[in-house]
Amino acid sequence: MKLSALSSPSLRKANGAHYTPGALAEFVARQVFRQIAADTPRVLDPACGDGALLAAFQNQCPGSQLHGYDLDGAALVQVAANLTGVFEETDFLEVAKSHRDELFAPAGFDVVVANPPYVRTQVLGAEKSQEIAESFDLNGRIDLYFAFLEGIADVLVPGGVAGVIVSNRFMTTKSGAVVRARLLERFEILHIWDLGDTKLFEAAVLPAVLLLRKKSGAPSASKVAGFSTVYRTTLTPVVDAPTPLDALAHEGAVRVGAEVFEVRHGTLDATHVWRISTGASDAWLETVRANTYCTFGEIGKIRVGIKTTADKVFVRKDWPAPRPELLRPLLNHKAARRYRPLPSCLEVLYTHEEHDGRKRCVSLDPYPIARVYLEGHREQLAGRGYVTKAGRQWFEIWVPQQPALWAKPKVFFPDISERPIFAMSLGGEIVQGDCYWFAAESEAKGDWLWLALAVANSRFIEAYYDHAFNNRLYSGRRRFLTQYVERFPLPDPASKPAREIIRLVKQAYELTPSPEADTIAAILEGLISNAFGLPTESLSAT
Repeated sequence: MKLSALSSPSLRKANGAHYTPGALAEFVARQVFRQIAADTPRVLDPACGDGALLAAFQNQCPGSQLHGYDLDGAALVQVAANLTGVFEETDFLEVAKSHRDELFAPAGFDVVVANPPYVRTQVLGAEKSQEIAESFDLNGRIDLYFAFLEGIADVLVPGGVAGVIVSNRFMTTKSGAVVRARLLERFEILHIWDLGDTKLFEAAVLPAVLLLRKKSGAPSASKVAGFSTVYRTTLTPVVDAPTPLDALAHEGAVRVGAEVFEVRHGTLDATHVWRISTGASDAWLETVRANTYCTFGEIGKIRVGIKTTADKVFVRKDWPAPRPELLRPLLNHKAARRYRPLPSCLEVLYTHEEHDGRKRCVSLDPYPIARVYLEGHREQLAGRGYVTKAGRQWFEIWVPQQPALWAKPKVFFPDISERPIFAMSLGGEIVQGDCYWFAAESEAKGDWLWLALAVANSRFIEAYYDHAFNNRLYSGRRRFLTQYVERFPLPDPASKPAREIIRLVKQAYELTPSPEADTIAAILEGLISNAFGLPTESLSAT
């Protein structure tokens, strides 16, 4: 179906509208159709775009009564030219609100097929975000599709079925927790397909498909939801398939053209994050739990690095003479390396200090060179209205974190990497906001930090991540966010294996980079696996 000129890729991206590929639309329609009994269902796509989902469902069920809403009038004209139904240039969320008023609620729908727009809070704007959050009882950082999921529940009749394409990250992020809980309240989850890094969309979208049935209110036998995943892998393929969606008919390593995908089938574990549960995976995690003494979060709080909101002013590698006072060494993702960071030539003009156990902004009176430098950039810095509105000094770093902790040993790491890259900072460096970090909350836990450094850089933690979270991006990259890293396990630091791990990782730190350090790293792999009761060869999420 040809799109209108108004529906350009740039316009769709700006509005979070990633039109559904035909093959994926057919997949969703087929899964939904298998769950319904009506011959002439009322079918809605709340953001129908080019109509691919509606057309696909009509192919499955020719008697469908099609309804579509969208804000792109030009696209709707073309949809109406290709399909028979009711298509309105309307904001679906306004329609959904009317369903919350029982006196005037219009008739509901038997089926919803949807690929809601992905628009984050910062793009929507504070006022619009607050309005949407209040209308649909949401809180925290929301995405527009969170409200769409709530609205879909409102417009479906009891027992109605929905097939919804969403970003897979909502299943594992803190911001998605409220929506996950609400979905469990209002829907029976029939199946989830995490389509991972299959690159089905033009844009960098990692999609998941949710197959949902609206609860009717009457008690019913609880059913276990199915869960399937498909991600790129380096495993040796055992079977071929024409497309990643066709690969879902198999299990294990599947070759699709020049790519190999690992397909896994199991059930939904909604205990913390939403993850796939299989017998092998659950047994693996249970063994790890039985040998876990504490988690990384119990060593110290996992924090993001500083955010100046004016890096061109505060962060430089070529500070002019005379050099301003208050300069501190700065580590960012470019300095990240396993065990020991690369030398960094960056420095930050750090505007905070600890006083009587509390963080405060420095006075510039004792620092005349820094004052002159900052005054030279006053217009830019004072233009950060959110700083002054918060009662802060115009020259402050926006997020300075805890000044007293910078002098302590700390582990820092980039938030996105293919393999874990955790390094120990011993030089009092400050960490920039493209990385996370944590320090031991007490001196007694100093060696725990070294133990965490060894565990965090191991193949074991890669396997643990994939078993417990499996939130991967393109090219196998993982996201090392606070909510994941704080749950990373640690064996008993006082045990004999842990003491040996601590001794060796300190050597690896001193010797990095060198072949000797690589040899130690290989020895650590076996020691860490055994410390958690696992054979080394078990390190894969199968």
